[in-house]
Amino acid sequence: MVPSHIEKRFPGDHPRTVAVRHYLANACTEFVRSGLADPKFVSELTGGSDQKFWACVSEALIAARLRDKRFGSRKTMGEGPDFLVMAGTRRVWIEVVCPEPVNVPADWLDPRSGEAVTFPHEAILLRWTSAIKAKAERLVGSEDGTRKGYLSSGLVAPEDAYVIAVNGCRLRSGPFPALFGISQFPFAAEAVFPVGPYQVRIDRDTLKVVDRGHQHRPFVLNQNRAEVAALAFLDPRFNSVSAIWAVDLNGGSAIGNSEPTAVVHNPNALSPVPLGYLPADHEYVAVPKGEELVLSKTSASDANDG
Repeated sequence: MVPSHIEKRFPGDHPRTVAVRHYLANACTEFVRSGLADPKFVSELTGGSDQKFWACVSEALIAARLRDKRFGSRKTMGEGPDFLVMAGTRRVWIEVVCPEPVNVPADWLDPRSGEAVTFPHEAILLRWTSAIKAKAERLVGSEDGTRKGYLSSGLVAPEDAYVIAVNGCRLRSGPFPALFGISQFPFAAEAVFPVGPYQVRIDRDTLKVVDRGHQHRPFVLNQNRAEVAALAFLDPRFNSVSAIWAVDLNGGSAIGNSEPTAVVHNPNALSPVPLGYLPADHEYVAVPKGEELVLSKTSASDANDG
């Protein structure tokens, strides 16, 4: 049932199409066989909804990246965060989300060959901030207190780590990944730290550069011109969120396409995830320097060595 549905999603006999189709079908089938899939996984994958299809595929592809981890035991599959893995004796919960490309321009998502396309970085960032906030509130509850979170229900303990895995594959420009924002940091970092575009200040009289650095951007404007906060990791309400695991997975690696990954750590996390624990190309940490936090990148190999 799973392979036949994916074949309908990706029809054709071109070798590249066939390779991606087989890759996704194998990942989803193995996920079901592993016993890690939600009981509703197959019905939601094959139900015809694009949103649910990519949510399911994202879970299967994330599970494949976690295959070398030790999975913890849980009372009920399908209740609580998507995955429970162990880092030594610490429980690490992973909640997966694949943002829909709402209000992202069609010419960006499906560019025509040879045509210049404007980078809709704010529209994409809004999808990241929305996805991260929604999954963070699944943990801590809504700000107005009307919805309780995993912590209140006891599904996640205060000492457990909690990671939000965001698959940005639906925000790509055609086959090209879109994991990084206008700041050259991942969108995941722009969504949780007030980091904006890189800017240069020039003296009007001398025309010399007098300062340079990233713009301070604590919010981004949505379609209604309302301010949407983009500094979750500086908000004590979200100190229970350990990290954002940013991925761009859609099966394209089967034909040699890039599928970049990054981990953005919360410097205020009550239960941090160790560097190098989650498989990623790079990790981003914010380190105090005087009264400021300095965001920097470390490679996966550096993290493993450190």
